[in-house]
Amino acid sequence: MPVRESIAVWNGSLTDGEGKMRLASGAYEGAFTRASRFEEGPGTNPEELIGAAHAGCFSMFLAALLSNAGHVPTRISTSARVHLGAGPKITLIELSTVGEVPGIDEKAFREFAEQAKKGCPVSQALAAVDMILTARLA
Repeated sequence: MPVRESIAVWNGSLTDGEGKMRLASGAYEGAFTRASRFEEGPGTNPEELIGAAHAGCFSMFLAALLSNAGHVPTRISTSARVHLGAGPKITLIELSTVGEVPGIDEKAFREFAEQAKKGCPVSQALAAVDMILTARLA
């Protein structure tokens, strides 16, 4: 399996500094600051990128589980809300997924979604964080 790389550079103090995060593939580069992480300032932050990674991983894993069971999804849309609490510490991740899956009922979809929450590699890497999943069919 491939190894993926991301790069972050921070310049200056925590309060007055600024940084850039970049994917080695070149697909994304973004600025981040203390304000973009701990307040509502412009730019990105590590938690937002963790959320994007988690939502992407979860959606792909759920699509694989469904497809392997003969229920090929038309679309899986997932959001991940990453809560940063005191410490600072990531305290909660809320996954919310909506699937367009022909020939499956709501109960079965939720069961597949629970399997994806436990099995996707990013969920496994973040297992120390509480996770809440909401899953429904479109």
